Amino acid sequence: MEQGKLPEIELPDVQIERTKDKAHGDFATNIAMMLAKPAKMNPRQIATILVESLPESDFITKVSIAGPGFINFTLSADSSLQVVKEILAAKEKFGVSTIGEGKTVQVEFVSANPTGPLHVGHGRGAAFGSVVSNLLSAVGFSVHREYYVNDAGRQMDILATSVWLRYLDACGENLTFPSNGYKGSYVLDIADTLHAEHGDEFLKSAFKVFTDIPADEPEGGDKELHIDGLIEKAKALLGESSYRKVFNSGLNSILSDIRDDLSDFGSDYDEWFSERSLVESGEVDKAIEQLKSANVLYQKDGAWWFKSTDYGDEKDRVVVRDNGQTTYFASDIAYHLNKFQRGFDEVIDIWGSDHHGYIPRVKASLTAMNQDKDRLKVLLVQFAVLYRGTEKVAMSTRSGQFVTLRQLREEVGKDAARFFYVLRSADQHMDFDLELAKSQSNDNPVYYVQYAHARVCSVLRQLAERDLVWDQTVGESKLSRLVEDHEKALLTMLARYPEVLESSALNHTPHILAHYLTDLARDFHTYYNAHHFIVDDIELSQARLTLIIAVRQVIANGLGVIGVSAPESM
Repeated sequence: MEQGKLPEIELPDVQIERTKDKAHGDFATNIAMMLAKPAKMNPRQIATILVESLPESDFITKVSIAGPGFINFTLSADSSLQVVKEILAAKEKFGVSTIGEGKTVQVEFVSANPTGPLHVGHGRGAAFGSVVSNLLSAVGFSVHREYYVNDAGRQMDILATSVWLRYLDACGENLTFPSNGYKGSYVLDIADTLHAEHGDEFLKSAFKVFTDIPADEPEGGDKELHIDGLIEKAKALLGESSYRKVFNSGLNSILSDIRDDLSDFGSDYDEWFSERSLVESGEVDKAIEQLKSANVLYQKDGAWWFKSTDYGDEKDRVVVRDNGQTTYFASDIAYHLNKFQRGFDEVIDIWGSDHHGYIPRVKASLTAMNQDKDRLKVLLVQFAVLYRGTEKVAMSTRSGQFVTLRQLREEVGKDAARFFYVLRSADQHMDFDLELAKSQSNDNPVYYVQYAHARVCSVLRQLAERDLVWDQTVGESKLSRLVEDHEKALLTMLARYPEVLESSALNHTPHILAHYLTDLARDFHTYYNAHHFIVDDIELSQARLTLIIAVRQVIANGLGVIGVSAPESM
């Protein structure tokens, strides 16, 4: 090896990060330390070779070596000004990239059972899933947004039976409602509609409903056995055709509401995938047969069990019950196999934190079916607890005591709800303060960010009122007049936006973007309060107007990714 030369080695991915201390320049890289082991050289020696080999650049004024071998870069003043021109040229495209290289990613989120309206707990998953999807799209991934409709299984049978019993009430039958039925007022509404449309068509031997079934919990029995007995009695008395009509009345009504709620909340989907379609197409049975062929299923007590403990799960899981019915887990296995067979490069599931135990068993089933489990990424979302001031709002879906997503949206607005939901990391517990979300104060982060956008628009209105205009050409040519500390801070923040967008997308962390926007808004408000933009010095005025218009563009871009509006007045 020649003196001052590096041996031929495979270069790692170069990591360049902004410095936390300006005394260390603007950017730093640890590449010399990363190369030290494969090159069998001292990292400072490597850093020296790299620095001496760098070409000259108009945008870099200083390159230095620090500590064990960090290489620090100090940017020229012109380089920080360049970002303003880039923003104004790219407009809504500023920050977007092609780092995703068109790779296909399926994002499945919310997927709540259609047994009742969406509540505020679902709202957090809806906001998180939709913003993660938007972020991935912004950096070049091809995103397929999907909702998995659990339109088969026991919970839907409980809903159908609850609707039928309320329907019997509407027909004049005085029945005791089961303790484990769905009690929400929406069930009454569905039952009333069913009665209005079908009259007494489903009034089938109502007096036999509670005959020969296990006692309910208030009578000293088991509520689960009681509701299962009612389900079987409903199916027997109604017959397959009539039962399906009652079943579909509940499913279609609630699913229609869910679709409308999510669309109005800004969470749209490319596909609503039916669990029932997996059962009816035979995909669930095929998946089970594939697992049997792989010798990872066994029979015990009349049921078929998956050997998930062989793959690190805490216990084996039933896929076919002793009565021959497949479980939710069996449908999940078939659904994930279906996802993988559709050819997505990556599959992202967004689940509530209470589903963390499902991760090892689902990944185990994929491995057992010769699929690459690493293509599946599961992101968990913690619950959101709703407060009205200092008072916690009670939530119970089965009892019907909950605040719906629609009610939340009507009370605080879509913008505030979405922004609040993504302010914290999804894996952190969240308290949602209704009063703060509605307030028009700087303590309300979404108001604070939107107000920054509106303030820029207000400045431009003031400009027009004085019969003045913003001259972009003059403004861009005089950006060197921006020498105040507040202006330098804004320029640095603007330059960070593409990095923030990329980092938020690749790490699935929308809260990073939300916090960036609040920081940018803070720097703008500080600048606004300290300086005038429309001044007698025309060149300085045009430069400042150009800067704040760039700020307005980045705020609008970032809010757009989150799915929040950028108002021109407030």
